[in-house]
Amino acid sequence: MSRKANKTAIGMFVVGATALLVVAILAFGSGAFLKKSDKYVLFFDGSIQGLSVGAPVIFRGVKIGNVAEISLLYDPKSKEILIPVVVDVELARVKGAPETFGYASYEQFIQEGLRGRLEVENFITGQLMLSFDFYPDRPAKIYDIETAYPELPALPISPDIFKVMRDIPIKEISDNLEQVVAGINKLISSDGFYGVNSTLQEVSQTARSLRLFVEYLEQHPEAFLKGKPNSKGE
Repeated sequence: MSRKANKTAIGMFVVGATALLVVAILAFGSGAFLKKSDKYVLFFDGSIQGLSVGAPVIFRGVKIGNVAEISLLYDPKSKEILIPVVVDVELARVKGAPETFGYASYEQFIQEGLRGRLEVENFITGQLMLSFDFYPDRPAKIYDIETAYPELPALPISPDIFKVMRDIPIKEISDNLEQVVAGINKLISSDGFYGVNSTLQEVSQTARSLRLFVEYLEQHPEAFLKGKPNSKGE
């Protein structure tokens, strides 16, 4: 009996050790143990429709992390339903940062104007992202709710974000493309291939213009609200 017990114990030990080894290999392979990151929480008091777990967190256009968690929380002080958003910031993305960078210095950054706000990542899909920058002229609203992570202030949600996404004429764009395709089919079926080459060129130019337009919006979402800058940059 003792030999069987010893064999069973050894077998269980080997299986457990193998499982730990596999987990360690996967973790090291993905760099999970090598990434130094901090988690912070921001509270929003309005709809964040379009923001999801995994959405990018950027600072002045550079990705520095991801949204790690989104939930709901009732605040008895303000009697509001708040939306805590936990972000995971990878400190290694900030090259040359001092050792005190992170939890030890985030309060100083808040005093200097560090704020988070929602921005449109993709106008077509309506996806949002979380953007950070310094806004020293904007007050820092801190809810001071006890959480597992330090709190960073968030700027009020602009209703223009959702209005712009609602006003994008997706249906009209789709209808126009369908009309173009229908015209090509009619041309081919009735007149053969005469004039098809010039028509395809026009369609190609239209598609290219539409693609450039969408790419510009993704890179400059503020253009929908402020308009495209002129040659003087104004």
